[in-house]
Order: sequence, then C-alpha cells, then structure tokens
Amino acid sequence: MTIKDLAKETGYGVATVSRVLNNHPNVSEKARRCILEAVEKSGFQINENAKQLKQQKATSILVVVKGTSNEMFGSLVEAIQSRVSETDYPLFVDYIDEDANEVLRAVTLCREKKPLGILFLGGNSQNFLADFEKIEPPCVLVSNSASGLPFKNLSSVATDDRFAAKCAVDSLIELGHRKIAVVGGDRENSDTGRLRFEGCVDSCSEHKIDFDPEKDYCGVRFSYQDGYDATKKLLAENRDFTALFAVADVMAIGAIRALRDSGLRVPEDVSVIGFDGLRLGSFLVPKLSTVEQSVEAMAERSVDILLRCIEKNGPSVHETVPFRVHQRESTKPFKQ
Repeated sequence: MTIKDLAKETGYGVATVSRVLNNHPNVSEKARRCILEAVEKSGFQINENAKQLKQQKATSILVVVKGTSNEMFGSLVEAIQSRVSETDYPLFVDYIDEDANEVLRAVTLCREKKPLGILFLGGNSQNFLADFEKIEPPCVLVSNSASGLPFKNLSSVATDDRFAAKCAVDSLIELGHRKIAVVGGDRENSDTGRLRFEGCVDSCSEHKIDFDPEKDYCGVRFSYQDGYDATKKLLAENRDFTALFAVADVMAIGAIRALRDSGLRVPEDVSVIGFDGLRLGSFLVPKLSTVEQSVEAMAERSVDILLRCIEKNGPSVHETVPFRVHQRESTKPFKQ
C-alpha cells in the first residue's frame, strides 16, 4: 500500500496523509484519527528511503505572477503571503513578463520545484488551452475566470471584468460625458484587456455613444509609463474626449500625469476613472475614481480553494468577487 492508496481509502489528500505520517501538527484531529486507523488496519509502513527522498523535494505553493509593473498583483501577492503564512507551506513567487507564457513557465517550475499547488496571477486562456494539460497539481487562476476552460484541476477567482468595465463607462455617461477615450490592455494577449474592452463597447452601444476602437482606444501594457504614453498618443492624434477610462489604476495614474503635462486639468477638463482600487489612488491629488476590487477577498478565497484541493482533493470551483464603482475627485459632471 502507498500513500496514494491511503489517500484514496480515507478520502483525504496525499498532503494530509503525509503530514499525519510525519506527525505534522497542522492536521485536524478527525483527519489524524481516520488516517491512523487506516494505517493500523492496513499494516502500512513508511519506506525510510522514499521518505528521505521525499523530504529532499519541495512541498511549496507556487505563485506565478504575469507582469512586473501591475501594482494590483503586488497587493495580491502580499495578501496571499499573509494567508499562506498561517499554514506550514513555504511559498515560492515567480514573476514573469506580461507577454510571457505563464503556463509554460509553470510547466518548467513544476519540474524544478514540484509544488503541491499553483496560483496564477493573470493569464491568457489560449496559453491554458495549449499547454495546461501538462500540469498535474491543483491550480487556481486569480483575477481571471477559468470557468470556460475544460480542466478539472483548475479553479478561478475573479471579478466580472466585462461587467465592471461597463459599469465604469456607464458612470462616466451618467455624469454627462459623451466623448470617451479608453486606455486599455492588449486585447490579443490579455483576457483582462479583452474583457474590459468589451465592457466599454457594451456601455457605449447601450447608450448609443459613438466609440471608434481604432481611434478612441489605445491598447498598451499595464504600467504607469504605458498609461502616460498612450494618453499622449491620443492627444497627439487630436482625439476629442472629455473623459478617459483606464482599465488599470496604474494606467490611470500615468494618464493623469500626461494630461497635466499637456496643460489639461483633471477633472475640470478631462474626467479620469481607473480600475483596481489601488490604495495609492486615495492619496493622489485629485483622488482617483476607480472600480474597486476586493484584493483581500480574492486572495483569501484563492488560497482557501487551493488548500482544499491540495488537502482534501476538493473539486474545482469558479467564483467571482464583488466590486464597486467609487467616484472620487478625478471625475465630475460634464457641463458644456
């Protein structure tokens, strides 16, 4: 009999069985009693050579962060670290470029680190469809939905990006704005960028607002500099807009700086709203209007789901976390 056999017989995960066999304290009394009874009944004995080999392998949780400039992910990593610190699992965080393939990177790290589970911060569905079947440990895609992907070991926790972006643009329209520019993500390589773009289109279509994706939308990377450069580009092309929606707060902050450097006032000349709810936004002048996501809720649910999958062979689940459109000082009603 192997540890996997014990896990199957008792209904607990391999990690939980291993902790009981190694007298680890982080196990419920119910699980410990059930597993020890199965051990006694079966006459199971630990192979010391195998145990020694096992102890040489990592038993960590892996976090793959897609993008190095998105402060939203920085906040998520901090919240995840806080939650995982309550367990005995070591946490390994790996940052990759925004345009890199997060799934292939995870495949490589699975060979090197042998993680018990993986949290993906950001992802592209096409990358998952192409290569995720090579990954065996349970995984959670954080901030993007994986509900449409056919993998039993992949869960997700996300905001409804499309609807939230629609609500952001709706809020600008409700303030009287009819000429709206959008600084967004790369719609080809970013599910987040694509969904938030679609939300913008939904809002403009519903309110019969003219919106030309070729002229009123600038797709760039998630960073302060790219938000700045994209806004400068819109201005250089003489786009006429009274409001700007940036699909990430880091972009919105860069956009405000670009507008100010071009002699425009926020919100007197141009209203600006972002997306994420970064804490920094509440300290800006003006305070940034934004779509607030619950970083804490997203991190807590993601870690809890992953732990349940690791320890109890829990099924994959797909959840959304709430958001709210928070109007602050960077937006105001439009008056002709």
